[in-house]
Amino acid sequence: MSPTASPDADAQDLDPERLLARLVAIDSVNPALVPGGAGEGAIADFCARWLTGHGFEVHRLERRPGRPSLVAIARGAGGGRSLMLNGHLDTVGLAGYDGDPLSPRRDDGRMHGRGTFDMKGGLAAMMVAAARAAAGGRVRGDVLLACVADEEHGSFGTEEVLESFTADAAIVTEPSHLQVTLAHKGFAWFEVEIAGRAAHGSRPDLGVDAIAKAGHFLVALEDLGARLAAGPAHPLLGTGTVHASLIQGGEELSTYPARCRVWLERRTVPGESAAAVEAELTAVLDRLAAAVPGFRYRLTPGLSREPFEADQEWEIVRTLTRHAEAVLGHPPAVRAEPFWTDAALLDRAGIPCLLFGVDGEGAHAADEWVDLASLHRLTEVLTATITDFCA
Repeated sequence: MSPTASPDADAQDLDPERLLARLVAIDSVNPALVPGGAGEGAIADFCARWLTGHGFEVHRLERRPGRPSLVAIARGAGGGRSLMLNGHLDTVGLAGYDGDPLSPRRDDGRMHGRGTFDMKGGLAAMMVAAARAAAGGRVRGDVLLACVADEEHGSFGTEEVLESFTADAAIVTEPSHLQVTLAHKGFAWFEVEIAGRAAHGSRPDLGVDAIAKAGHFLVALEDLGARLAAGPAHPLLGTGTVHASLIQGGEELSTYPARCRVWLERRTVPGESAAAVEAELTAVLDRLAAAVPGFRYRLTPGLSREPFEADQEWEIVRTLTRHAEAVLGHPPAVRAEPFWTDAALLDRAGIPCLLFGVDGEGAHAADEWVDLASLHRLTEVLTATITDFCA
């Protein structure tokens, strides 16, 4: 059965440009990034009303109060494959934006405003595309829209969705410049604590300078980065990388520091795991402990996310690529991203997926915009893909 629009859900509601403007006007700053941020509550309320008005069965998931995700389902007639479209509700902060970030502004074929590109454009396109496809009455499989919280920080929204919902395939509508994105890097965060011994600055016979010891590690970390850059490369993503992100040590000028902490990030490519990175770092630190007198350390793993790589022969990849070529008038470019997305979580859950989204610029920047022609093309590609895959 296809969704039936409510009487007040007029044809203009299926204009992705108009829907995008309404989404951008809702503050949905991720409070994990910006203390006091609005969170996803208001935008989830709006999307739930819109989707319910277009006949979707809406489920609200809110394990963390004020941080809801939605799963909206258009039930198919039966006998078809199911498809999940995933997009995040949250944005980064508004401070430093050039102009009013919550007042969408159209100019020369673009719409400016926080989230237009990353990724309320993709959110609007997938909502309209799913409503159009389901209303056409040709969908036999279920269409699921996962409108998720917290992608900009820890991605607990998609994790919560995947505990209760699945599909035969998925499309993540992160911005991709209308190019088919089949891979992205992962990351692993670590804290390294270098131990010293506190003593008065006049007593070098007693003190051990943890900051100076940490200097040996920073040099070794730079060397590791050079070795990674010279090593085997992924055909789309290149090599993994490593960098020191934060450093903290010392108490006062006249005291030998008892400890120095270094936080680092290791970006990973397919074939690299957080466990392998931990072993790699342990080997570096153990060599220093053997070579540098008094070098003692503690390595603590933090958050890690796996890299992602799609198979070009997956049916969802072939179906979307075919319809993208029809809409664009040429085969879409294939690309990979250096940043992480929720696609890796879908893949780990056994759902074949890829990324495909709007063109534009300014993710996390002072001016953010989406190319409106790409918004309409994305909606067209998604509508055709849903209709074909779920038929």
